[in-house]
Amino acid sequence: MAPPGIAFERSRSGLKGTYPSGMAARGKSGQRIEPSFGGVDSDDDDLRVEASDRVSGSARRPARGKSESGKRKARGKRGSQRGSGSGGGFFGLVRRLAYWCIVLGIWGAIGIGGLVLYYGARMPSATSWSIPDRPPNVKILSVSGDIIANRGATGGEALSLENMSPYIPQAVIAIEDRRFYSHFGVDPLGLARAMLTNLTTGRMVQGGSTLTQQLAKNLFLSPERTLERKVQEVLLALWLEQKYSKDQILAMYLNRVFFGSNAYGVEAASRRYFNKSARDVNLGEAAVLAGLLKAPSRLSPARDPDAAEERAQVVLGAMREEGFVTDAEIKTAMSQTPTKAKSFWSGAEHYVADMVMDQLPGMIGEINQDLVIDTTIDLTLEKKAEEAISATLDAEGGKLNASQAALVSIDGTGAIRALVGGRDYAESQFDRASKAKRQPGSAFKPFVYAAALEIGRTPMSVRNDAPVRIGNWTPENYDQKYRGEVTLADALANSLNTIAAALVMEVGPQNVVKLAHRLGIDSEMQANASIALGTSEVSLVELTSSYAPFMNGGFKATPHVIRRISTADGTVLYENTYDNPPRVLDPAIVSEMNQMMVRVLTDGTGKKARIKGWEAAGKTGTTQSFRDALFVGFTSNLTTGVWFGNDDGKSMKKVTGGGLPAKAWHDFMTAAHEGLSPSPLFGTTGVQPMFDNGGAVAGPGTLPDGFATANPDAFPEPPASVDGTAAIEQVRPASGESAGPIPPAGVGETTGATRRTTLFELLTGG
Repeated sequence: MAPPGIAFERSRSGLKGTYPSGMAARGKSGQRIEPSFGGVDSDDDDLRVEASDRVSGSARRPARGKSESGKRKARGKRGSQRGSGSGGGFFGLVRRLAYWCIVLGIWGAIGIGGLVLYYGARMPSATSWSIPDRPPNVKILSVSGDIIANRGATGGEALSLENMSPYIPQAVIAIEDRRFYSHFGVDPLGLARAMLTNLTTGRMVQGGSTLTQQLAKNLFLSPERTLERKVQEVLLALWLEQKYSKDQILAMYLNRVFFGSNAYGVEAASRRYFNKSARDVNLGEAAVLAGLLKAPSRLSPARDPDAAEERAQVVLGAMREEGFVTDAEIKTAMSQTPTKAKSFWSGAEHYVADMVMDQLPGMIGEINQDLVIDTTIDLTLEKKAEEAISATLDAEGGKLNASQAALVSIDGTGAIRALVGGRDYAESQFDRASKAKRQPGSAFKPFVYAAALEIGRTPMSVRNDAPVRIGNWTPENYDQKYRGEVTLADALANSLNTIAAALVMEVGPQNVVKLAHRLGIDSEMQANASIALGTSEVSLVELTSSYAPFMNGGFKATPHVIRRISTADGTVLYENTYDNPPRVLDPAIVSEMNQMMVRVLTDGTGKKARIKGWEAAGKTGTTQSFRDALFVGFTSNLTTGVWFGNDDGKSMKKVTGGGLPAKAWHDFMTAAHEGLSPSPLFGTTGVQPMFDNGGAVAGPGTLPDGFATANPDAFPEPPASVDGTAAIEQVRPASGESAGPIPPAGVGETTGATRRTTLFELLTGG
């Protein structure tokens, strides 16, 4: 400290002193100027020297050493004070960083709280929140109770966790939300991990949303990605966690999430990709399902099986890390053949499901709850029918230019036991059995002969097969030959056009049409002479059901596929057993017709349809230029109709009703009757043939009075053809038409369009 009376001020060259009068100062020459103090002892001399040294910057050597040591200590002390006081050094940097982190954290919390309050205030009151009802599902069952299909917006019923394969929830948790059972609806650790990964890679690699958040988004929010939606998603997730258990949340998620290919929920996805219930999927299949959640459309096995399998391997690895499965189970799952699914639902039973869905609104009105539909379909017969059609087309369809076929089989009550609407449902969902209307050709002739029997003709009535003229129309036989005197039984067996046309004129076209309507033909028909050769269009279902009265003894067999409609709790909304059908044919007429149609298979055009050990009857049909070929026949057990042709109406290569249709009919009916005891057709045993008019033969080319000179316009001449039928416009699927059900876009579905990833999405994990 400076002596009293000395004041210092800082200058560029150092410290400059201002001295009071009487004190010594050093001159320019460096000589010391001694002041006169009086009464100062030796200690005072030392003090004086030190003070002088500090002022002048020079000192004696002993005193200098002491002064430098003291100054170093002073500088060290001052440096220490600066380090602690001004925040310098590493620890100071850490303290400053911690301080600002706390400040920013507080302001961030205030900002987030404000956003939550703001966007939360825009939402309805939490007391009004409720889980929206799952879209109603229609479960369609076979006659034995097996599931044919699930239809509705979701395409599958809801299953509890206990009822689905345990691998499914394990796989989903392992790959989507490993801390699902420990977080409170939002996973800060998972969000932080996703943020770091996404920022590091610069793109969306991981999602930070929990399963609860995903469920909240799917249930309540739009798919747009905004800050407001994210805040609302978090609030809803917290609400879900408070209101429902973890198992309930997981079950709701698995039953509603989109799995690609129009499948919503694990049951729909399992049946779509594996053709089995979610109850029965194995480890590898569960991994495929869980893998789809990342990108349902892109990773669908129906679109890219390799990508789906690659993603499944990642899921299996995650399951192993979580301890859900062992290495041995992983090895077994990885050795399984990768799943390959068709681009659409496959299996002929889906034609049946479409028919059911078409009929439901007319029976119960709007579908607003889960329904269970009991049908008449026998799934075993359905599979056999599909196999028969596919095998015939695969073997001969290509070389004979036949690309499509249909089959329907019904019992004596009209219950449809099997229906195949086309070659492959996955490729075309148009139902050619029930929706397509085409000319039946000679397959319509049994109605003509039955009408003739009703006015007194018999199977043994004789007519002359010779050229006949009806107005301006002169029908010809398919081989352009004439056989002279023939019985009606022979004429039907050999499908003679001249005799059928003559019978129409004897009976009257309007009476033939009335009988056909009475037996089950619903389509409008033209009452003219050419009706004998099947020129009016009908569907295969109505044509086949109209043959059933010949099988069951003369009762109408109204075709139906729905037996009962019930709610999920068992309440019956509709039921019809069709157990009191009206009689439409006299048993004697049935007996005579059956005897005649048996000969079609034994001696006539339908020989390829014969079934070993079983008595069967039926009729072939072929339309103009081989555009359509049919065979409709029956045993005492089933009536079955088969059609072959092309959707575009192109001609086949000389395919007749006795060719491919008769072969497919034989294959199906043989398989359908395996293990059953043969029984004869109604009225074919113990019945003696009868003659009308003493067996008189009508004159060559003659018809009842008036018909030969009738108005030509009443009997238009059909173009020449195999069966003499006319080529008129037929109902066929439009080019590219897909009549199958396409569930509307719903939760989780993507459009597949490329979209840029934003910084907000990187931070929030989507």
